[in-house]
Amino acid sequence: MTAYIPFARPEIDEDTIAAVSEVLRSGWITSGPQVQRFESELAAYFGGRPVRVFTHATAALEVAVRLASVGPGDEVIVPAMTFAASANVVALAGGRPVLVDVDLDSRNTDAARIEAAITPRTRAIMPVHFAGLPVDLEPVYALAARRGLRVIEDAAHAMGAAYRGRRIGAQGDLVAFSFHPNKNMTTIEGGALSFRDPGELERAERLRFHGIRKLPGGGMDVLEHAGKSNLSDVSAAIGIAQLARLERFNARRGALARRYLEKLGGVSGLRLPAAGHAGHAWHLFAPLVDFDALNTTRERFIQAMHARGIGVGVHYQALNLFEAFRRLGYRAGDFPNAETIGARTVTLPLHTQLRDEDVERVCEAVKASVRQAK
Repeated sequence: MTAYIPFARPEIDEDTIAAVSEVLRSGWITSGPQVQRFESELAAYFGGRPVRVFTHATAALEVAVRLASVGPGDEVIVPAMTFAASANVVALAGGRPVLVDVDLDSRNTDAARIEAAITPRTRAIMPVHFAGLPVDLEPVYALAARRGLRVIEDAAHAMGAAYRGRRIGAQGDLVAFSFHPNKNMTTIEGGALSFRDPGELERAERLRFHGIRKLPGGGMDVLEHAGKSNLSDVSAAIGIAQLARLERFNARRGALARRYLEKLGGVSGLRLPAAGHAGHAWHLFAPLVDFDALNTTRERFIQAMHARGIGVGVHYQALNLFEAFRRLGYRAGDFPNAETIGARTVTLPLHTQLRDEDVERVCEAVKASVRQAK
């Protein structure tokens, strides 16, 4: 029987499993020495920038929004094509996510679209590095500097990506990463925040642990209302091992993505994602399928792929079409490119355990599904 090919799968080796076992046997399994080591190694990876880790990227974004002083009446500019968490954290802080459209091929927004959405209430900009392809950051930061705005980079897809020769996270203002199991590296669940201003570290640590400040003599004070999102040593041990392999992971992802681009080029009804540049981390490979032109639906296309043993995802639907965002006044037709992407996107398998022959099989399945649809 032909093996099923999932669209994502983490790579966990025996050494990592042994490291987790060692942590479990140590008796110290919550935040402790492994978290400190993981943060130190992440900081080194980002060229010495301070880093703090969290239970997930959403928590890192929530803390970033708090550090940017976003509150009721404030606006944060967010791409309409991203995972809902990017905008949700703004709304949860009492602010308004102001959506902007994206480029059809890169799936990223740009400084021109952002500038057109700025109002006197804008507090911050949140560029999203979609699928691991960095946003053109220089004009975004120049705009932010002119207008006195914070920049919160949603780099959930971009661990290991680079912009103009420097790693995402080694530059910029506040940069949030995800270590979910389908990301380029994992801690099972987890995230991180890279800081330009070391003066914000103490508050970030409070915000990930109930707003508590420890006092001399073992006492404490609660300085502000906050939740709990400190990473465990178990997860950190996995992260340490994954970080050591990240460059190999990303090199393999890039090689697989280039193979997809070569094999799927010219297929009728298929629009491939932007190839980008050497700094692309290739978290996702998500072509657009013109289902209307092929006289089919995404559901039937995915069913045809599943019937051939191929896992397919959907990344993502346009935010303005979700009920929670319609209640904010957004409507169909507001963001044509994001809506086109949301209606046509399919996510093909891309992970380090994918073999070259698996890519060949996926590509043949895509071509067969397209032929079947015509």
